Amino acid sequence: MSKKLTTAEINQVVWKACDTFRGVIDPSQYKDYILTMLFLKYVSSVHDAKRAFYMDKYEGNEQRVQRAMERERFKLPEKSNFAYLYEQRNAVDIGELIDKALAKLEEANPEKLSGEGSGIFRNVSFNSSNLGDVKDKNVRLKNLLKDFNSLDLRPEHLEGNDVIGDAYEYLIQNFAGDAGKKAGEFYTPSEVSTLVARLSKQGPGVRIYDPTCGSGSLLIKAAKEVGSKDVSLYGQEANGSTWAMAIMNMFLHGFDDATIRWGDTLRNPKHKEGDELMKFDTVVANPPFSLDKWGYEEAEADPYNRFWRGLPPKSKGDWAFISHMIESTYAQKGLAIVVVPHGVLFRGSSEGKIRKQVIEENLLDAVIGLPANLFYGTGIPAAILVFSKARQTDRSVLFIDGSQGFEAGKKQNRLGEQDLEKIVATYRAYKAGDYALGVVEDKYSYLASFEEIEENDFNLNIPRYVDTFEEEAPVDMAAVQKEIGALEAELKAVEAEMQGYLKQLGL
Repeated sequence: MSKKLTTAEINQVVWKACDTFRGVIDPSQYKDYILTMLFLKYVSSVHDAKRAFYMDKYEGNEQRVQRAMERERFKLPEKSNFAYLYEQRNAVDIGELIDKALAKLEEANPEKLSGEGSGIFRNVSFNSSNLGDVKDKNVRLKNLLKDFNSLDLRPEHLEGNDVIGDAYEYLIQNFAGDAGKKAGEFYTPSEVSTLVARLSKQGPGVRIYDPTCGSGSLLIKAAKEVGSKDVSLYGQEANGSTWAMAIMNMFLHGFDDATIRWGDTLRNPKHKEGDELMKFDTVVANPPFSLDKWGYEEAEADPYNRFWRGLPPKSKGDWAFISHMIESTYAQKGLAIVVVPHGVLFRGSSEGKIRKQVIEENLLDAVIGLPANLFYGTGIPAAILVFSKARQTDRSVLFIDGSQGFEAGKKQNRLGEQDLEKIVATYRAYKAGDYALGVVEDKYSYLASFEEIEENDFNLNIPRYVDTFEEEAPVDMAAVQKEIGALEAELKAVEAEMQGYLKQLGL
């Protein structure tokens, strides 16, 4: 049997294919072409492998093969197959042929590749003048098809079930690095989403939701933490291009039944049961930090009564997202974990009132401070808030200062595995009831009572609870005096030497 493809080998080939677009269009745009082509290549490879299997099984009986293919998870029209497009790579209208292939693919799989009245490929056109004039564009597309043709993505040629999903995830992460500030729209740093996912770990049968799901990476990681396919995934994303990315990501990771909606979560939540918001066991999110114009005016008359604790300010939507998340969890058992800027912990006025209400309801489980410079497009430190509706009589809140636990990077810092695991272990020990009130670990974690938080006027700023003050080492005056004496003697010697040189020069 030939050597099987690893994720690293796929990454290498596909990352090289990006050279087709580098310098022509922005990374935040060419990622759509690359990810779409990888998706099409994989779908075509799986289709061809299945067809070959049935041809062998039914001894070439075309009718039986067709019936079997109709029951497969994906339908692939002949002219949507990558192999067909590769044969047409020299055609003068190759851009138009690829666009038609994608349109037919959507038409053949409306439940998987369409939603909200639009297909997932609507934002990407391989016939766009953005790719250059006709001659340059055709050369680029021909090179792109040749690069992807070198990949054999049939399942039996892949090293494992997760290879293609991991490759897709790697590409998204690298595109995020290239896209810089724009990456924040579609990607949460991998280690942060891993941390949130581990904190959210629950058993099989859970319903997980991300109201600002981006490319779906956090949702997928949360699902994998369950350790079972018995999990239901739901997401919503406001950006159409990113919504398409999330749907492809779900498919490539084997979560075909995930329900990802396109739309503004605060103005128009799409996951509902009847006239009510759908409820979930776990809600995770990394919403846009301090979003301006988040929908304050519409929220005043919110039909779902999500903002009954108060309306956040017009220019900062952080507590609007948190309110939506809390209201989307099941009563008595729901869990919500959200990444927020530090201002959420201590800002006053309407945000202070909402924060006070949430704490008085005994919903807040933990406050976790993260290191600075982890996120694309912003160097500010962030925090994770954990809310639980399963809390009983215990009203304590765990504070963790993880700000010093990171690995420094050229552009960005990252959470190391040991830093990440320490946070998770500390939180789990707290949930197991292992800690008493007060300092849990010096300069790292603290368990605060409700009364203590109340005395702090419901301010959750972490330094109020976790004392990270470092006393300066005592000064050894005798040693300092001795050092000063030595320096003075050295200075006198240098001055004497200088005088000698000057005298020799007759100065």
